[in-house]
Amino acid sequence: MRCLLPILLLAPPALAQIGPDFMKPTTNVPAKYKGPVWREGRPLDNTSRGEWWKVFKDERLNSLMTRATAENQQLKAAIARFDQARASARIARGNFFPGAAADPLISHQGTSANMPSPFPLNGVRYKGWSYDVPLDFSYEIDYLGKVRREVEGARAGAAAALAGIHLVHLGIQADVATNYFRIRALDSEMALVREAIGWRKQAYDIAAARVKAGAGNELELEQAATEVATAEAGTSALQIERDQLVNAIAILVGANATEFRIGTNALSAGSSPPRVPVGAPSDLLERRPDIAQAERLLAATCAKIGVSKAAFFPSIKLIGNGGVLSGDLTNLFDEASQKWVVGPSISIPIFSGGKSRGLMERTRAEYDENLALYRQSILGAFAEVESSLSAMRNLAAEQDSVNRAVSSARKAAEIAKTRYETGTSPYLEVIEANRTLLLTERTRAQLAGTRMIASVSLMKALGGGWSQSLSTTVPAATPDPEAKSVTDGQPGFFGRVKSIFKKK
Repeated sequence: MRCLLPILLLAPPALAQIGPDFMKPTTNVPAKYKGPVWREGRPLDNTSRGEWWKVFKDERLNSLMTRATAENQQLKAAIARFDQARASARIARGNFFPGAAADPLISHQGTSANMPSPFPLNGVRYKGWSYDVPLDFSYEIDYLGKVRREVEGARAGAAAALAGIHLVHLGIQADVATNYFRIRALDSEMALVREAIGWRKQAYDIAAARVKAGAGNELELEQAATEVATAEAGTSALQIERDQLVNAIAILVGANATEFRIGTNALSAGSSPPRVPVGAPSDLLERRPDIAQAERLLAATCAKIGVSKAAFFPSIKLIGNGGVLSGDLTNLFDEASQKWVVGPSISIPIFSGGKSRGLMERTRAEYDENLALYRQSILGAFAEVESSLSAMRNLAAEQDSVNRAVSSARKAAEIAKTRYETGTSPYLEVIEANRTLLLTERTRAQLAGTRMIASVSLMKALGGGWSQSLSTTVPAATPDPEAKSVTDGQPGFFGRVKSIFKKK
């Protein structure tokens, strides 16, 4: 037995593992995106990897992104899920080692003189103290690689949870940027409407003066008053939408909406999104956190197949129990008080009513499901990029057309005003020309915001700046002081990646 024990302890790493080894599924990746792209190259090589929003060169946006990373509650929940998965991996890894537990017991007891016994007691009984200090030992021989598969699956699950952090983080960043540029576009529209209110009030004053001088009529005056009121109503509708977007960003950055503010910051008329290098389609498989998460969930399920397959084979354990037992505390640790038992325990599955086979079938079906989800995530990634590229191209063409429309509408408004002042056209033409000018200018402001948002969508579709090839890091979120993983103001598992992903 003394010679057998070291062999059994050292043998498992050298033995084959039951179940299939995970192999990354083959993927049909196109050589390039359809249609022209802005330029091929390493994605976002003009900014720090991960800080993709800095291509907009907007300090307010940078500040909001920093706050969202530190305080967003969804991100904190994702980090907590990763901590759970990593702790599960550590629990699984603990099965590599023997388990030992001590359960000391001090009792005062009295035995029955009439208890069942294989030999006559003749009224003999014991009454007194008992001091028992046992040590229980248990170790499962991993001759099939079941424990190794469990650890493999737990590690893959932790890696999937880590990719989930980056997926949530990227979604939060994209939402912040999208809402921010919507606010900037609304600020541009509100500036245009306020400007329109100003010159419409001037037109009303002119119409009132003309009526007073007898050169105008009441109809022109009422038409001018209607235009002023309509424009003023437009600002209220825009302000409602702006307030809603500000409140949405407040939630994203973990702030109380009552106290959160974003100052006015209108987009300029000639604003255009930054030129984002697209790169090759194969970059998506490296940079998209949702694809990474799907792949690692697939690997975790593959490992579970080996675990479920091991249920068909015997389980071998080494068990032992030792310690000291005495009725007198003074001689408790004497050699005569020692007790022990050690030996192998073999559990052989004979009949389980089909449970083991059902577990195997369920695990294989789960693998097939995750395989389909993995392939679906790749298809969705390519579709998102293609849609974003198409939007960027077509919005740029639309911007040129709208710019021409604004120029023509401005000239038409000037002509209508001149004709009205010379008395060659009715005031209705001035109203229609000014309405058209305001509409086209607001359309251009909306389009500028839409182009910015489309560039955000493109960078999100490209996976932002995250890369699997980099060291696995967790965003530096601020721990909640009431979180149970925080001790003395310092995070425990929170926000750190340790050696759980190192191979044993």
